[in-house]
Amino acid sequence: MKMYLIAGEASGDLHGSNLMKAIQRLAPDTQFRFWGGNLMEGVGGSLVRHYRDLAFMGFVEVILNLRTILGNLEQCKRDILEFQPEVVVLIDYPGFNLRIAKWLRKEKAAGRLNCKIVYYISPQIWAWHKSRIHSIKRDIDQMLVILPFEAAFYKEHSYQVEFVGHPLLDVIPHELHAPFELKTIALLPGSRAQEVKKMLPIMIALTDRFPGYIFEIAVSSSLPHELYSDLCGNKPNVRLVVGDTYGLLRRAQAAVVKSGTSTLETALIGTPQVVCYSGNRLSFEIAKRVVDLKYISLVNLIADAPVVEELIQVEFTVDRLEKALKDLLIPEKAMRMKAAYQRIRELLGEKGASDRAAKAILELPNP
Repeated sequence: MKMYLIAGEASGDLHGSNLMKAIQRLAPDTQFRFWGGNLMEGVGGSLVRHYRDLAFMGFVEVILNLRTILGNLEQCKRDILEFQPEVVVLIDYPGFNLRIAKWLRKEKAAGRLNCKIVYYISPQIWAWHKSRIHSIKRDIDQMLVILPFEAAFYKEHSYQVEFVGHPLLDVIPHELHAPFELKTIALLPGSRAQEVKKMLPIMIALTDRFPGYIFEIAVSSSLPHELYSDLCGNKPNVRLVVGDTYGLLRRAQAAVVKSGTSTLETALIGTPQVVCYSGNRLSFEIAKRVVDLKYISLVNLIADAPVVEELIQVEFTVDRLEKALKDLLIPEKAMRMKAAYQRIRELLGEKGASDRAAKAILELPNP
């Protein structure tokens, strides 16, 4: 079987790689071709484009890089036509993947392709642009969701999806958190260069306010090491950690985490955290007007409660960050947060999401 997968972010690379492993166990002859990253490439198959070349976030950033994005879309379409896959798996990354899904449907109707179209990890249409439900119902043969409330959302819109559970439960075992290393703080500024450049300087400024603490930065393997070292300077209490983010979180007393999948990873490991985000001001102002959410972090969204503090845009300052971090270092508050983390784990269902997703894909009837 020939399978084409498209992941445009670090989290998609992680979940895509585990899905590929599960598919290999069930269908060892599967031939993979994909857009993704190092983890997917490590499973086997042909990597067409790395996600580090695809990661544009925010309305303004997309407009500024529109020519590159359109070029990527055209390259992807040509490559799919040449490969002639039997299954196309779109992994999150909705701005790109929903356009590919629409094109795939038209190519199938014209007889130029004959493939199943699967979407793994739903676009967050429950947060904004709910009208996309119409194109999803039209273009996607199978939607596999990983958050418990997504199945209910789609049911309300008369679209049958399959809740497979969250794949991070397979990656992060229960009760993973080791005893805290006192005086160690984890900093997770993101996996995109534009995020790191925006977030890390404020995180670094925080280090001067906690004498005696060691701050360890999770370095993305897809970014140049120099990007971090240039922003950090020569601070003696700052260390760079490459390729061991989970180990860093396990030993840290607390963490400062850029909003995204990392917030849920931090919660499942059990590290008290403050969530932060700062992006292009115009993009944020546009997002405020179209996004219908009480929270920005996955942790709070799943719990439907303010489990972790969120410092967004103008609130993301050194002063606010210092206060939030000091709260996390109070044992009683840290324990309350860890108790809430346990409830989140229970809401996410059982382990085995990648296996269930693989089985659902392979059992989908031919088009």
